[in-house]
Amino acid sequence: MELCGRGWALLTAKGAAGEWGPWRAWLRLRGNAALGGPRGMSTGRFAGGRQNQQQDWSHRNKTVLTYLAAAAVGMAGVSYAAVPLYRLYCQATGLGGSAVAGHGSDQIETMECIKDRVLKITFNADVHSSLQWNFRPQQTEVYVVPGETALAFYKAKNPTDKPIIGISTYNVVPFEAGQYFNKIQCFCFEEQRLNPHEEVDMPVFFFIDPEFAEDPRMANVDLITLSYTFFEAKGEHKLPLPGYK
Repeated sequence: MELCGRGWALLTAKGAAGEWGPWRAWLRLRGNAALGGPRGMSTGRFAGGRQNQQQDWSHRNKTVLTYLAAAAVGMAGVSYAAVPLYRLYCQATGLGGSAVAGHGSDQIETMECIKDRVLKITFNADVHSSLQWNFRPQQTEVYVVPGETALAFYKAKNPTDKPIIGISTYNVVPFEAGQYFNKIQCFCFEEQRLNPHEEVDMPVFFFIDPEFAEDPRMANVDLITLSYTFFEAKGEHKLPLPGYK
């Protein structure tokens, strides 16, 4: 619809008189149709765009959740394997106060004793509250020098009327001495079954590496404590990492 010259002049005159402005006059003639078409088209495009955006967000959220679920499964597998692997690493390196294990007879035969470096080795025994055992060292202390082998014993007893399986972990204090504390034979990390009222002796065959005497950090260390803790062996029970509580 086009405005003729006479109609526009009339509306302009009314606007000049203060009744309508030019814009209001144009709306007066055109009515709501002047804005209805474009507004409706804009609303439709907006609604369609919003729906597409919501679908895109939904797809992205599902993708993110899939990745998170896969990451959670992967982390669970890694954490399950981390504890036994870390225990093996601690035993091999002495990290965290763990005694080093796995030395052959050749090394023991060729070791030289450092006779002027006497060390006092004390023994400690603990039992977790879940395990109904009596557990204690048979000797409180022994004296050794680096390069000398020694044998100590612990004693465990099951005072109950049912068989119980226990498993132990250990640490060495001070932690820095753990890398020099070498166990040739021990009962750690192996399941021990005791029948009702059974009592057994558990040996620990060990030595202090001669390199202990050459480490400046060990210059003032004359006392080393070997500590064992027994837990009841259950599938859902996880042992603590060696050297940490």
